Amino acid sequence: MQLRTDVTYALASPVRPRGRGGGRLGRLACAGLLCASMAMGPCALALSDADAAWADVRRTDVIAGTAMEQRGVAAAACPSIDAERAIVVGADGKVYFERNASDPAQIASVTKVMTAVVALDAAPLDTPVTVSALAAEVGESSAHLQEGDVMPLEAALKALMIPSGNDAAIAIAESVGKVMLGGGTDEEALAAFVEGMNAKAAELGCADSVFTNPHGLDDGEWAGDLHSTAADVAKIAACAMGDETFRGIVGTEAATIEVERDGEKASVELESTDELLGVYEGACGIKTGFTDLAGACFAGAATRNGVELYAIVLHSSSEAQRFADATTLFDWVYDNRVTYALAHAAESVPVTLGGTQVDAPVVAEVAHADWPDRTVKATFADPAASVEVFALDGNVSESFEFDEPTGDVKVGDVLGRATFHQGNEVVAQVDLVACEDVAAPGALEGIGIWWDRFIKGFTGEPTTADSVVLNDVSLIYDKQALVV
Repeated sequence: MQLRTDVTYALASPVRPRGRGGGRLGRLACAGLLCASMAMGPCALALSDADAAWADVRRTDVIAGTAMEQRGVAAAACPSIDAERAIVVGADGKVYFERNASDPAQIASVTKVMTAVVALDAAPLDTPVTVSALAAEVGESSAHLQEGDVMPLEAALKALMIPSGNDAAIAIAESVGKVMLGGGTDEEALAAFVEGMNAKAAELGCADSVFTNPHGLDDGEWAGDLHSTAADVAKIAACAMGDETFRGIVGTEAATIEVERDGEKASVELESTDELLGVYEGACGIKTGFTDLAGACFAGAATRNGVELYAIVLHSSSEAQRFADATTLFDWVYDNRVTYALAHAAESVPVTLGGTQVDAPVVAEVAHADWPDRTVKATFADPAASVEVFALDGNVSESFEFDEPTGDVKVGDVLGRATFHQGNEVVAQVDLVACEDVAAPGALEGIGIWWDRFIKGFTGEPTTADSVVLNDVSLIYDKQALVV
């Protein structure tokens, strides 16, 4: 067995046997394993399970936009996965991790996500879908539809996405394609639908995706130049998950649909191929895939505490490993999202803000423009303000802008604002407010101050106090502790 030369550390990742299980998946934590000797080179452990696979951390893996080898971060801080191509992206478009994410590859039945997107765009949910001979006989993964079956599009989409029905894919493409054309033969409609898939890919900004059929089969009569990338699939997945009908379907573990068969109603039982549903915390879809060329693929979605992620893994070494890879990526992102408190000050004062008594951290002292030597203690408008950040994006920095308060300053008056950055991104902005009252100078004091400033105008001495930042920025992590 040869070790990969592009691996920083090869890590054993637990997988579970193929098949649905009632128990919760164990957390697939990333852990770094150091070699006993530098002379040994990259180390690796093989699993004894029949589905055993290499999971690794590679120097070329990209963490939040920067390759691991450039970040100088230890393997223990990175996700250990088996897939040849992968990406994990937030619903907001933030990319957390990439491995060969722009490399074109077959994506097998993950193709059906685009099939569903085009169908939902092109036709109402009650559009009749008829199963042709070609659809019924396509083979491989099937919803067990029969030639002549008729059902509404919504039921056909369930047959497409839940059990990964290739029969449903052809039936949808032919039936919706006729809606798109306003008629035509099954062959013409199928071609029009596939053309619509490629047009939608271009619309979504998919840089390297080509669809030649609606199901993703890639050999025999279906062989061709069909391919996509992990990055493109993430865009398609995000688009699809924006549709509530789609979300409801792919989040379903099992369903029953009714079809019209030989003039009568027939029930068809469907069971999801997504083994994370009901097992992994927050799992909510989306689509599995497998062919010999594509390997085991999965486009997964998970939502926790309002944060939705899409993990795309292409060419994992087994059907079980694709789920292990996806959960490793999900866990890695969620575990590295931290709540960062904005206020870190040594002094606090009791004060009433917004009708609530609080111990307000004194984050700054702001020079009062009417006094030569007085400042106003300031806190944040929300003293308990915090922001959720991704730890591996780096530590947070702050900058303060101060106003020039004059006259009587009262508790709660705005004195400026603070901006917090992580890298080049603004992660929070908050107003500075007074946490004490400071009166303006009296008439006689004002005359004295005027005269003092008049004299200092000739000497160049300061005529007001300096505004001072008292807030600290705490480290999210100690980079030195993570350096390889």
